[in-house]
Amino acid sequence: MRPPSHRRFLNPARHLFVAIAIALIPAATMAAGQGDSAPTLNTTQAALFDHDLRRLHSDEVVNLRERFAGHPLLVVNTASHCGFTGQFEGLEALHQRYREAGLKVVGFPSNDFRQEADDEAETAAVCFVNFGVTFDMFSPISVRGADAHPLFREIARQSEAPRWNFHKYVIDRDGQVVGAFPSRVRPDAAELRAAIEKVL
Repeated sequence: MRPPSHRRFLNPARHLFVAIAIALIPAATMAAGQGDSAPTLNTTQAALFDHDLRRLHSDEVVNLRERFAGHPLLVVNTASHCGFTGQFEGLEALHQRYREAGLKVVGFPSNDFRQEADDEAETAAVCFVNFGVTFDMFSPISVRGADAHPLFREIARQSEAPRWNFHKYVIDRDGQVVGAFPSRVRPDAAELRAAIEKVL
């Protein structure tokens, strides 16, 4: 003979208590910051990260808040047909060197200086095939002037707008631009590495 099922004879009050406790678990987890994929942002972080952008030559759309908020960043405006395009190699080296420490290198192709490919597939080939880029690259945007993407408008407000392709910005975990480096400063320059190491 099978033993009677205890599940049938749950005290109704106990059953209600269990149901309420289960319902409260997600709320408690969120309050503790566990499993929260979209962290609370300060005003500066919101200006930088409250945006969705499509990955380069992809249909995938990324929420910048989920991906980058709270991380140290190296943000770079890039171009495929520029005398500085070879810096992709050095940027990838920085990505490999510091990613375990939390740094996220982020590239934003732009044709503001008339040196980006018209075909996004070509832009992707330059990055991913020619230079083996594995850090985050997004679809082309404007990075200066009235049409600049809000992320770059906030960067310019804190620092300066890009003067040319491969302008590099070091941003700390609080969304503060702590260093801006023009194109001629190579990714392996000591001053750029020092700025990165300060925000890790």
